Amino acid sequence: MAKVISEKVQEVVVADSPKIIEIKHTRTAKDVNGADIEVLDWTEEKSVDDAIAQCEAHKARLEADLALCEAELADMIAIRDAE
Repeated sequence: MAKVISEKVQEVVVADSPKIIEIKHTRTAKDVNGADIEVLDWTEEKSVDDAIAQCEAHKARLEADLALCEAELADMIAIRDAE
């Protein structure tokens, strides 16, 4: 699933209001002729600060998962290579 992220243009700008972004969640599908097309699943709007915080938290979870995966892989390789 892909995301298209852009700044949301606000018609009425309030002083000191946070910037808003629009995130379009898309996926690739096939049309009736078998050609790839992009399909919009849903759109969400949120403040850019909230989006950054959520993305940083997601990155931290992925890095933790990667560290666990690397440890498991090292254990498996050690077992394979043991004499």
